[in-house]
Amino acid sequence: MAYVITETCTKDEHCIETCPVNCIHPTKDEADFATVPQLYVNPGECIDCGACVPVCPTGSLFILDELPEEHKESVEKNAAYYNN
Repeated sequence: MAYVITETCTKDEHCIETCPVNCIHPTKDEADFATVPQLYVNPGECIDCGACVPVCPTGSLFILDELPEEHKESVEKNAAYYNN
């Protein structure tokens, strides 16, 4: 996983619109958009381009190696979303 979205995500979809490989889900058109608390980066599809980071208005996207300690649980949450 190259990038991680933290629980401060507001699901504004700027990252989805910017992602060149559509690896951030769910989108507003997907059934679970209303029920999930945040968006998630698909670790198997992310190409590590970083396009999503500067467009996030809440600063909720981090490169894995730079993820602050207080957000470490976000790694498991992101991975779990795609393992269901």
